[in-house]
Amino acid sequence: MRLLVAGDARVDAGKTTFSTGLCEYVGATGFKPRAGNDYWFDHDDYQRAVEQGRLYGKDAKRLAAASPGSPDPEDLNPLHRLWRPSPGSDSGMLGASHRRFVLDRVGDEYVVNANADVPESAREHLPLDDAIVVETLADLNEVMAARHTAEFERIREEILSRDRAVVESYADIALPIQDVAFDAVAVVEPERARVYGGERYAKACAVVGGSTHEGKLEERVSDVLSYCDPLATVGLPALGSDARADPERVADAYEVAYEAVVTAALS
Repeated sequence: MRLLVAGDARVDAGKTTFSTGLCEYVGATGFKPRAGNDYWFDHDDYQRAVEQGRLYGKDAKRLAAASPGSPDPEDLNPLHRLWRPSPGSDSGMLGASHRRFVLDRVGDEYVVNANADVPESAREHLPLDDAIVVETLADLNEVMAARHTAEFERIREEILSRDRAVVESYADIALPIQDVAFDAVAVVEPERARVYGGERYAKACAVVGGSTHEGKLEERVSDVLSYCDPLATVGLPALGSDARADPERVADAYEVAYEAVVTAALS
């Protein structure tokens, strides 16, 4: 059983909380193929990881904790991107407004933007002396075609090898990884989850096609949902921070939604 959790909002949709509870409910391993955080806005999370000589975010950490076998966050998240604010009109290499791409962790390798201000703590704790350095978008695209693609293929095979897998998307992107047939999809936003059959959702993604987003062609959730109707719409109760941090409590609170997801996957 392969289940996708996507969000109908760029931030704070509740995807990770929903995903960790779903991992608990069905006994699945959680995956986050693409993730990232910001040196400024997510500084505590960044600092905790980098002081260990690692780079991962809180979403991957929570998914790892909710998964059987206690995997490392990096095992579930092959690509982690570090950003930092970019004041003024300069949108940097990737054309992202008000923020600049600093570096990627791709598997256990690093790709560094030569034009970005790399934090001293990253230079001190991460093995950046051996990093691949890119100066232009063309350079980055070339590296992505080789290293990033290979890591996505590895994690795709890992997802396909599991009897039960939950894959969390990022931002409001409809599909975080290609060539994986999902049995059911949950689209999460504050106060509700909409559940879709995996095949119908995939067909809607194909109809929409891609739009340019961070150098790739990707479908946004809002565009995809205009081409498919949910099998179920379930309300999600508000949870306090302690409950959100406990997958068992999330599984109990969201049981009706999770039952709808499983029913869709088995139908």
